[in-house]
Amino acid sequence: MFKVLVVAYYFPPLGLSGVQRTLKFVKYMKNYNWEPTVITTGKVAYFAHDKSLSKELADSNIRIIRVSGSNEPNSILSKFGTVKFPSEFLRNILDKLSQTFFIPDNKVSWAKLAAKKIDEILSAEKFDALFITCPPFSAFDVISKLKKKHDVPLFADYRDLWYKSYFAFYPTPFHKIIHKSKEYHALKAADRILVTNRKIKEKLLHTYPFLTFDDVVIISHGYDHEDFVKIPAQPKPQNKMVLMYSGIFMVYNSPVYLLKAFKQLTIERPDIASNIELHFVGFLRKENQKVIRKLRLQTFVKDHGYVNHDESIAKLKSADVLWFMVGRRRNIDAILPGKVYEYIGANKPILACVPDGAAKMAVEESGAGYICSPDNIDEIKNTILKVYDDYKNNRLPYPSEEVLEKFRRDNLTELLTKQFQLKLRAEGWWMF
Repeated sequence: MFKVLVVAYYFPPLGLSGVQRTLKFVKYMKNYNWEPTVITTGKVAYFAHDKSLSKELADSNIRIIRVSGSNEPNSILSKFGTVKFPSEFLRNILDKLSQTFFIPDNKVSWAKLAAKKIDEILSAEKFDALFITCPPFSAFDVISKLKKKHDVPLFADYRDLWYKSYFAFYPTPFHKIIHKSKEYHALKAADRILVTNRKIKEKLLHTYPFLTFDDVVIISHGYDHEDFVKIPAQPKPQNKMVLMYSGIFMVYNSPVYLLKAFKQLTIERPDIASNIELHFVGFLRKENQKVIRKLRLQTFVKDHGYVNHDESIAKLKSADVLWFMVGRRRNIDAILPGKVYEYIGANKPILACVPDGAAKMAVEESGAGYICSPDNIDEIKNTILKVYDDYKNNRLPYPSEEVLEKFRRDNLTELLTKQFQLKLRAEGWWMF
């Protein structure tokens, strides 16, 4: 059994989709002869905790080392308990302040403590690979400097972009230069860069010409087949088509256009609108709720609030069609929400209001998508009508068995461990 040290700030009991990718990798690594040890954060203030995710590793005997005591904001705020989900206005202000005063991000204090702990561990134990998931990129920046000292293969997992991220804010030219410099040196230290979609790969190769095509490997988001088998669907309303969204709305994926399209539908085709329910699972912001009230759609909308992952799956399986959107913004083409693959795992049709980019390509690949513009109200309305017509006539598309097999978390973990193995083989490990 080979050993891999996994560095992941976002890990259970923290919730939301960014946690799940690393959790599921860790869950299945032993199936492929790799034993993980996880370095993660201790107690922090976070608006989403998920006990159902924590249970996944309860009986696995996987070593989890929690690094606490940093001065990053979430650790400081933990003294006051769980923080509330901020409004988009407040979140945007806090994010810009954070990116002004912390480079590369506000987890840099934690990253330095984690690096110290990792240095101790690598000095005392032999590990065959070091795996870092990003964001936060401060962990990649700081810990990449340990690679040469300990001569351990370094694998960096990009769930989002760093330097050219949609989320990046550079208040001065200095900020932009230092971010690119830090990323450059971290990438130089890495043996392999793992990314979730083709657009991230293309942007990295274009920005850093020293990277070869083989240096950057696509391992997509996915779904855990075991979750969808063991968790039954919840009952759904009779004689209603349930159109469901799961997750968070941010500035780049506001539900406003779909809500306005549905409002038009209630006026033009009330006979159809009365047979559709819009369900929201996750954090429906106050500003979104205000739009629903303003459009007088309360009778058509069911807000389930934030639920744990198990319950989220039960609700996804109960829906008739699953919906998400991505807006038109700078570098948005590399955004690919992990929920797309949970939607595929639920074996449901997908309504995607998206521009050209990674999200659109993923839905097209699923073979179960209805794709329309994210900001054209008439087009969204007509697409909903098409979806409803197919629903009434039993013509809804579903993902193929080939697609379902491709995006299983266990199969994706196998791809990851093969990258570990290829590096060891290249260094002359005879046992491969």
